[in-house]
Amino acid sequence: MAVQISPSILSADFARLAEAAAAVPNADWLHVDVMDNHFVPNLTLGLPVVESLLKATSTPLDCHLMIEDPDRWAPAYAEAGAGSVTVHVEAAKAPVRTLRQIRRAGARAGLALNPATPVEPYEDLLGELDMLLLMTVDPGFGGQKFLDIVLPKIRRARELIDRHGGQIWLQVDGGVSDTTIERCAEAGADVFVAGNAVYGAEDPARAVDGLRALAASAEPPSRGLTGR
Repeated sequence: MAVQISPSILSADFARLAEAAAAVPNADWLHVDVMDNHFVPNLTLGLPVVESLLKATSTPLDCHLMIEDPDRWAPAYAEAGAGSVTVHVEAAKAPVRTLRQIRRAGARAGLALNPATPVEPYEDLLGELDMLLLMTVDPGFGGQKFLDIVLPKIRRARELIDRHGGQIWLQVDGGVSDTTIERCAEAGADVFVAGNAVYGAEDPARAVDGLRALAASAEPPSRGLTGR
């Protein structure tokens, strides 16, 4: 699977989101963290801002919903034109139905797991997913330190995905930087959300290229355990 970089606009200037999008023309996605101050202790932006941002950039939006009641709201982000919509398993009451609604609306469907949430109970849902997102920090705020304890879970998730046999992307989000991205890639991740590492850099586009090169150079995990 090719490496993909998804800069997080949570680390950009919210007064200049269109400029932030334009600053990374080489990004595969723009990661949009939607937070409601209920599921996580922070309040960011919502559907109206996403709709405006869609008009300002041709880069597809990767919407990560850290909200209560994603079953109600997630389909609207897909209908608005987001390329990918991810909901948290800890918040979704009807994840299969919601993931299917996201797909029917034309977006890729993602399922996110917090650091303390094990991946194994959700193996049966892999057929409903286009992307599995593993949080590598506790969700809610940018700029947190990467949690190395999630690395074994990334490896287990990669094994489950390979066993399933589908083309499911494995995304990591939180503390991804030039010092951590190789470890994530070696564990099996292929889509990387980076906030401060991109928008805190003097040249965000160059930072994207640098992160991509580091991830691409990492030794991928062995597929021996899965027989592939």
